[in-house]
Amino acid sequence: MAQPRAAEGDLALVIGQDGKRFILRLVAGSELQTHRGVLAHDHMIGAEWGTTCHSHLGLPYVLLQPSLDEILLHLKRRSQIIFPKDLGYILLRLAIRPGMRVAEAGTGSGALTVALAWMVGPQGEVHSIDRRADMQELAQANVARLGLQARVVFHLLDIVDGFPIDGLDALFLDLPDPHNYLLQSRQALHGGGVLGAILPTANQVSDLVDGLNRHGFSQIDVCEILQRFYKTIPARLRPVDRMVAHTGYLIFARALAPISGFTPASDSIGLELDPPGGQVVDHDLD
Repeated sequence: MAQPRAAEGDLALVIGQDGKRFILRLVAGSELQTHRGVLAHDHMIGAEWGTTCHSHLGLPYVLLQPSLDEILLHLKRRSQIIFPKDLGYILLRLAIRPGMRVAEAGTGSGALTVALAWMVGPQGEVHSIDRRADMQELAQANVARLGLQARVVFHLLDIVDGFPIDGLDALFLDLPDPHNYLLQSRQALHGGGVLGAILPTANQVSDLVDGLNRHGFSQIDVCEILQRFYKTIPARLRPVDRMVAHTGYLIFARALAPISGFTPASDSIGLELDPPGGQVVDHDLD
């Protein structure tokens, strides 16, 4: 069976013996300048993934295909990106899959934008909305660098007047005050669509949960994800000294379908969705 090989135009991850990592797009005739010598792209193009290439000084580098996790950690940024440990769970909870129409409010440096575009595929559609042109310019450059620009539509506007699209499958809010935009979010989602958000402090989460209960959302969950790596020495396997602990609270909810003949107030749909003391019952899937 033929083994996959690096081709011109592919993204490549090159790792030196010192652990230094470089992500680049392979272009015939180009070179990668490193502190341990120069690597010619021509020597990597056509090579089998997982093999060792050498700089002009004879020092070895491993040639690999980068994972989405590695790509996101190497994005250029002007603001804190959503960490990969949170991104993976966000994609699962938003049920992102090929062909979906999704949106985010708060483009930032474009980490979530890239992840969404990666997952919705060529038939999918990502709408990224922000008020700051400088942030969107960086995000657009990050998306274009990965060849995903055809899947993303950028909108420079304030969502206080509503979203520019509706009938969305999923929507994510990376804003300091998402509770102020729940009516707009509910109008943008189809019935059953998933809303997600990330917030750094508990009082912000309390405001959002209260608003979700008043604006036609149900199945509300709040969680945080802690990540701890281990030293990979078989004889001395133990946790590393530091861990990626609290980076943000993740909040998820489902949009309820509008009730026929019911007109919501301007600031609230006014439904009590989850009775006090209600229980969540898990059912096994057959």
